Amino acid sequence: MLPRWELSIYLLASLGFHFYSFYEVYKVSREHEEELDEEFELETDTLFGGLKKDPTDFEWSFWMEWGKQRLVWLLLGHVVASQMAKLLAMRHRPWILTTYGMWACWCVLGAPGVAMVFLHTVISFCVAQFRSLLLSWLCSLLLLSTLRLQGVEEVKRRWYQTENEYYLLQFTLTVRCLYYISFSLEFCWQRLPAECAPYSFPWMLAYVFYYPVFHNGPILGFPEFVKQMQQPEHCSLKASLRVLALGLGRLLCWWWLAELMAHLMYMHAIYSSTPLLEAVSSWALGGLALAQVLFFYVKYLVLFGIPALLMRLDGLKPPPLPRCVSTMFSFTGMWRYFDVGLHNFLIRYVYIPVGGSQHGLLGTLFSTAMTFAFVSYWHGGHNYLWCWAALNWLGVTVENGVRKLVETPCVRDILAQFLSPRARRRFHAAFASCSTSMLILSNLVFLGGNQVGKTYWNRIFIQDGVSQVGRPWITFVESRTKGGYLPSERYQPQKIGKMPGKIQDTSHGWPWVTLSVLGFLYCYSHVGIAWAQTYAMD
Repeated sequence: MLPRWELSIYLLASLGFHFYSFYEVYKVSREHEEELDEEFELETDTLFGGLKKDPTDFEWSFWMEWGKQRLVWLLLGHVVASQMAKLLAMRHRPWILTTYGMWACWCVLGAPGVAMVFLHTVISFCVAQFRSLLLSWLCSLLLLSTLRLQGVEEVKRRWYQTENEYYLLQFTLTVRCLYYISFSLEFCWQRLPAECAPYSFPWMLAYVFYYPVFHNGPILGFPEFVKQMQQPEHCSLKASLRVLALGLGRLLCWWWLAELMAHLMYMHAIYSSTPLLEAVSSWALGGLALAQVLFFYVKYLVLFGIPALLMRLDGLKPPPLPRCVSTMFSFTGMWRYFDVGLHNFLIRYVYIPVGGSQHGLLGTLFSTAMTFAFVSYWHGGHNYLWCWAALNWLGVTVENGVRKLVETPCVRDILAQFLSPRARRRFHAAFASCSTSMLILSNLVFLGGNQVGKTYWNRIFIQDGVSQVGRPWITFVESRTKGGYLPSERYQPQKIGKMPGKIQDTSHGWPWVTLSVLGFLYCYSHVGIAWAQTYAMD
């Protein structure tokens, strides 16, 4: 560990960078509130003293709207059904919850939605009976590909009166795909008759229609689900009420924080206006990046926190919630600790079956590439998702390569001879700052598209004193089917005008802005490494 005073400096510097850059984003949001309101129709409410809200994050607005309409009541109904079943018919609780899940699905998606989920489940179960991993994978990928066929999309749209109902079906089928992949592959791996007892169609239905994770996850593997459902953790009514009270308290805090960010910083609207993004100051540009990824983190604390709370009340152990992105300093750590359920799924069902690290360097590179290719295709398969996957593949590959190089006896002895442990720690943070810069860039590509990624690359690593005054202002509105799953890259020009003259940034990219960013991320990396060490000790 570094001296406490040094870690304190890094921590204070990191917090200072966060708050000052957020203040710059706040100023830009206030200065351009009228223009952004005209283009994106900012919402006015009384939650934060009349401040307007940026509604352009489709995923957050979508789930909040559905939550207010029906989902909250259906989730509460699941809690009541589960607790009543636990008291009156514990042996039949899985089938009671299956019935409730089908009924809840019918309430929000109608008979066609239930039929689609049931049809996909039946097809996957029937193909799994051949006990062929290849056939099961081909079947799952084929079912996933039908979600993107234009003809099929048009038919499903005709089932509903609103686009939101259609999108809810798409998101549900996309997440369910991972669940029937898990069941099918686990079934193929079971060879003894005694092991196949839980791998029946009723248990598959119980797994697929388990309602807390039905529409948006998180991902729980089939073996863990069956084992925990058959032997749930028993807790008293008093303990359950305590879990419920603490969980609701945390959820309200996270929801309030996400809403506060959307009211104070119009980051999503600014990202939809490329020339405005190109014209803001370097501090505001960095603040927008931090605000975007932190909002995504807080958003998933809410979206995953709700089903995780319900799973705990059911006696199940959900995947851990995402770890704060401000403590992430590597691609590997981001994948391992943000969406733990998805990471476990990819390792068990994609990376290891393809070969993993058991077939040398080329085998590892191929297995990693196939893993990122699948996760990109599952998210939607758009151009910017392939760029995002390629950046992550490259980042993970470079990090693992450097780690293996440093762990070789020759290099390890040289480092130990010429560098003290604290010096090696600082060297680690310096390398991590470069990795973190690329990690943030890849996340911005995922959240904002290729254009946002190009803007950041040019502003931070390429641009050299270009004034932004008087550039044409073309605002693009992004129509996204989902911020995290299934985003689509469709931009439509809405307005052509002139950038307000008061926006001007003559700061250079290389080397001053680049070195400043790496210096800031050096402090972040020290905080993240210390956090990871503390987390490992706990």
